[in-house]
Amino acid sequence: MHSFALLLFFLPAGDTIVPKDAKLEKLWGDGEFTEGPAYGPDRCVYFSDIGNRIMKLDPQTGKTSEYRNPSGRANGNKFDPKGRLVTCEGANTGGNRRITRTEKDGSITVLADLWKGKKFNSPNDLVIDSKNRVYFSDPRYVGDEKREIDSESVYRIDPDKTVTQIIFHVKKPNGIILSPDMKTLYLADSPGDPKGNRLLLAYPLNDNGTVGKKKVLHDFGADRGIDGMAIDIKGNLYATAGRGKTAGVTIFNAEGKKLEFISTPEDPSNCCFGGEDRRMLYITAGKSLYRIHLTIDGFAVYWPK
Repeated sequence: MHSFALLLFFLPAGDTIVPKDAKLEKLWGDGEFTEGPAYGPDRCVYFSDIGNRIMKLDPQTGKTSEYRNPSGRANGNKFDPKGRLVTCEGANTGGNRRITRTEKDGSITVLADLWKGKKFNSPNDLVIDSKNRVYFSDPRYVGDEKREIDSESVYRIDPDKTVTQIIFHVKKPNGIILSPDMKTLYLADSPGDPKGNRLLLAYPLNDNGTVGKKKVLHDFGADRGIDGMAIDIKGNLYATAGRGKTAGVTIFNAEGKKLEFISTPEDPSNCCFGGEDRRMLYITAGKSLYRIHLTIDGFAVYWPK
């Protein structure tokens, strides 16, 4: 494992989220392009290597092994309230363009692969609420497959597998996360077009799984926008964004105010909380997986007992 010096900025007063003596550890670096970390029932970290596989890191041994190969071009991953891995399978060679759930026995259940009879563009990232409803983004960044859906949207999958399109007035929806009280849906709009707006958006989330009017919390301007996100128990957002010198995890409060920043040596793609005390932030970036210990508990609808 390797440690890296961190570029941090802190709140002007009070306790900081990132300890001043914190070290960013590199846990694994043999990937093609890492994405979608999720903390599992066995206290291992599962993450995509795009390529076409899902990896598993055991923090106790430090060993990383293949969990699923091929993965259908897995991207975002989350564990549902019952501790089952739910995955966005994307486009490009080997991509299944669907949302799946890995059952406890290792079998794969398809939760959704069509909307109104049309194949999804390239499911990218997802979040699951306390009612076991799955919300996922469906942009198209790569892949030569013919598109069947014109819009790049956000969908909700209900427990009965009904699929509803809930957000469609965005350019390229990417990272998605829910507030701990399940009342706000945060979404990254991150188009590849250099002239496009790169925004952090917030939507009121209704009890029935629909959303209200969006609010722009932050505009990244010409810099690389948000890829994936995590959230802590106080509702602070951990957004992976930037490239090169600006690459890292920006911590925002619920109103979009920048609180702190963690630089990463590779361009980051996503992050999740884990660890026995729920305070370890795992970050996928470039070809690698990193971690850093923070001072606040992360939030997720599922935690190992």
